[in-house]
Amino acid sequence: MIPTTNRIFLFDEFVAEERRKYLIVVIYDIIDDKRRAAFAKYLQGFGVRVQKSAFECILSGAKYEKLIKGIPKLIAAEDLVRVYKLTGNADIKVWGTVGLMEQEEVVII
Repeated sequence: MIPTTNRIFLFDEFVAEERRKYLIVVIYDIIDDKRRAAFAKYLQGFGVRVQKSAFECILSGAKYEKLIKGIPKLIAAEDLVRVYKLTGNADIKVWGTVGLMEQEEVVII
């Protein structure tokens, strides 16, 4: 099987910080079913589930900070959550049925 390859976004140091987007990967191991379901629902507001305990998000710096701020309210001491903020060019290879994320550009006039 040949993987699907896509360059998610290009990082340009000349783009103002408030307009930059980051690829965020969140993986988690939450023991309690109720907490795990609430955490997954929270993450759906930011990105796409790519595995049972993994989400990918393309976020601005402000949305990333909002994501991070909400995590401690949803987990307990025995839970494990890892958040990867990937900067620069991201090249992702995917095998399987979950499609690659596409960045939506919204312009409000």
